Amino acid sequence: MSGGVDRFCVLQTEHLAEHWADWLAQRVELVRCEHGDPGWEDAAGRAHGLIVRTYTQVNESLLDGMPQVRVVGRAGVGLDNIDLDACAQRGITVVHTPDANTQAVIEFVMTNLLDAVRQRLIMEAACELTDWQTLRDQHTAGRQLSEMTVGILGLGRIGRQVARVLAPFGCRVIYHDLLDIPVDHRAGAEPVSQTDLLAQSDVLTIHVDSRPENRHLMGTGTLDAMKPEVVLINTARGFVVDALALFHFLGEHPSAQAWIDVHDPEPFGEDYPLLWCTNAHLTPHLAGKTQAAELAMSAVVEDVWAVLSGGTARCPAR
Repeated sequence: MSGGVDRFCVLQTEHLAEHWADWLAQRVELVRCEHGDPGWEDAAGRAHGLIVRTYTQVNESLLDGMPQVRVVGRAGVGLDNIDLDACAQRGITVVHTPDANTQAVIEFVMTNLLDAVRQRLIMEAACELTDWQTLRDQHTAGRQLSEMTVGILGLGRIGRQVARVLAPFGCRVIYHDLLDIPVDHRAGAEPVSQTDLLAQSDVLTIHVDSRPENRHLMGTGTLDAMKPEVVLINTARGFVVDALALFHFLGEHPSAQAWIDVHDPEPFGEDYPLLWCTNAHLTPHLAGKTQAAELAMSAVVEDVWAVLSGGTARCPAR
């Protein structure tokens, strides 16, 4: 073994697909233990690798109790829960799976968007002709997607693919991003200022990254700049949206809708403002939850093993 270790120990704190957990267990001593569980201190002290998902906070305090760790694997995309500077200072390599759940998130965004625009009634009983006609009239959609402008805040990996999927629907797609995106990477979307994005979007879907400056990016000022009947979709990060400000916006604009899959905190408590909004649709961080995405995210174990065994990781954190 590399570095004179007879058998590496890897600590797994959250779920991995069994296929990949078994794959890694054939190569290392794999210890499954949540932070704070009995046996944590012993396992943490012996661990050469750490695998987490969303809810384990890899910070200086945790790393202080893991003196032998060489690699942290994030089975997922975002690195919000990992202190990259603290890892770098200790010489710890961080690896993740940046493209693992892209398709799953795109599908979830489109599901929310179409649910918002073309709400459906699921019938559970027969009815008379007059009631049938009434139901059809009551559920006549006010707008087709082809008549709307869809705004994308952040035209990165997922935002660009959302634009690509929207193209056949015939809607206008606009975006705002901090970077100057080359034309051939825009998937037909039109760049606009943030001011114009907020003012013109009938639907606004958020796909920004985890930089600290994005905290409460959607606050009172930006929310009030949107259309009163806007559909807001957030599958990016919970802290990007100020939940209290959104609560007030939705109360003042009953025709607006918010479809929120990520929250600050997770899980939220009974005091979460959006629980009281009838036009807020809340889901428990489901966008990336497909079996295919789970399998792809769990493949981070390959890079964890590569680092431990002296190889080269395919997806180190930048």
